[in-house]
Amino acid sequence: MYARRTPGGRESDASARPPLVREFLLVVGLFLVYKLGRQAANGHVDEAFHNAGHVWNFERALGLPGEGDVQGVLLYSETLIHLANTYYAWVHFPATVLFLIWLYWRHPHHYVWSRRILAALTGAALALHLLFPLAPPRMLAAAGLVDTGQVYGPTVYGATPTTDTMANQFAAMPSLHFGWALMVAIGLVAAGRSRWRWLWSAHPLATLLVIVGTANHYWLDALVVTALLALALAAIPLYRPSRAVRLRGTWPSATPAGFAPAAGHPPYDPGMPAPAGPRAYAGSSSAQQRTLVAPGAGR
Repeated sequence: MYARRTPGGRESDASARPPLVREFLLVVGLFLVYKLGRQAANGHVDEAFHNAGHVWNFERALGLPGEGDVQGVLLYSETLIHLANTYYAWVHFPATVLFLIWLYWRHPHHYVWSRRILAALTGAALALHLLFPLAPPRMLAAAGLVDTGQVYGPTVYGATPTTDTMANQFAAMPSLHFGWALMVAIGLVAAGRSRWRWLWSAHPLATLLVIVGTANHYWLDALVVTALLALALAAIPLYRPSRAVRLRGTWPSATPAGFAPAAGHPPYDPGMPAPAGPRAYAGSSSAQQRTLVAPGAGR
């Protein structure tokens, strides 16, 4: 049987696409476990503020630029800060979902790999949320930053963090906003073929500026999630079918219809080297129905 190929020459790997219903239930289940885990990590307010002071001082010791430098640029324009808040609130999750849907349909091998990476990264982030609760810089008085979501909108967080039942606002470390955005860019670059695919790196870059400029995350939150993602990528390599497997079946393995080898000669084998010496062909004029006749046969 012939292997099915797309117009661009890429062999279809539809056989690698997992069942849709199973994948939907799996992804939804993982998301619910993560949301419940974040809620379980809630309530450590004093510890979260204590850790925030340590993170802020550690960043200054490392010589990292202040988060206020980025926020100051955004605050020059109310429109700009509003766009940043909108990007933070509404791009993060839909972009990741669309990324997975596109890979599932167009690149199943890359989809399975990306889904595993995102699951591992999210699980590691959840463990860190439990072990290291952290108040974001917008809550830290020493940072002197503006809570842009509450002041300019829109925001996904409640006005009172300690009673917010929709989200754990003390789970800043690490930043899954940045981690997921970085994986989306890596996955799209890995699956793409166009020379323009590297432009997807603008997504994590914009996300980094947004999470810092809106005072929802520290620089260190992005650095930690980058390290976790690097570990996940090293532990879960991308499976690529070998060339031998991808090309298998592109040539017919059976003897062509109507082919009849001359008496006393071996069966037709397309992989067999050509015999030495002159050859003569008899039979049908069709290229797929030639009969090999030895020199001198029939004389």
